[in-house]
Amino acid sequence: MTGPEPASAPLDTSRPHPARVYDWWLGGKDNYPVDEELARRILAADSTAVRGARANRRFMHRAVRTLAEAGIRQFLDIGTGIPTEPNLHQVAQAVAPESRVVYADNDPIVLRHAEALLHGSAEGATEYVHADVRDPDRILRLAGESLDFDRPVALSLVALTHYLGDAADGDDAHGLLKRYKDVLAPGSHLVLSQVTPDLNPAAVGKAAELFARGGTPFHPRSLTEFARFFDGLELLGPGIIPVTGWRPDPEDVAAQTEGIVPVYAGVARKP
Repeated sequence: MTGPEPASAPLDTSRPHPARVYDWWLGGKDNYPVDEELARRILAADSTAVRGARANRRFMHRAVRTLAEAGIRQFLDIGTGIPTEPNLHQVAQAVAPESRVVYADNDPIVLRHAEALLHGSAEGATEYVHADVRDPDRILRLAGESLDFDRPVALSLVALTHYLGDAADGDDAHGLLKRYKDVLAPGSHLVLSQVTPDLNPAAVGKAAELFARGGTPFHPRSLTEFARFFDGLELLGPGIIPVTGWRPDPEDVAAQTEGIVPVYAGVARKP
């Protein structure tokens, strides 16, 4: 691959986009009034939204660092979102400069910022695929130009699965994840986080309703439903846990005193 494809995707600013709502929660500037409006409404219903977005970001950093230190040198990040430093490739390549990273996202704004994602180390590689998670054939084909799927890969879908439904004639989230897992070599890892109703059902239910009104289906999942994504894999310690508790750094320990956020996280290895 030589970077993002030249064809520009249409930018729809008439309705909110999850990546841009997330960007607003992270304090970014790449969002529109419609995104800010939804972000504020969800925050009013669920006061943990901003903390959850930031906790998700820190979880990604810790998980990637953990896997890079364990010897993983290839990363496929789907649902990349708008670049917010440090990006995944910066974390991985800080540990191992030879790491190869492929990002995939379907938001036209992410496409416009893809160049920022491609400034990696000279020893490694960073690439961007403009594609939807629901099109695994395209993502895997293009990612395979940079990654060797005969060797271990870390597949990251952080804060993405709650935008995928379960219906067999729809997104079929668990079937979709299985298609990705099936192509991974032994020793590969899956990195996931997911909003759950288990820890704050009223607030999460209201947030899901607001997302749906904005045109974005939202699917919080219970611990049992989330754990199914890891079927056939071996969970790394401490297993599935609220996101701030997964191998926390001091900043995460401090964040826990502010209260729990309704997000599960887990990392698992393909045996």
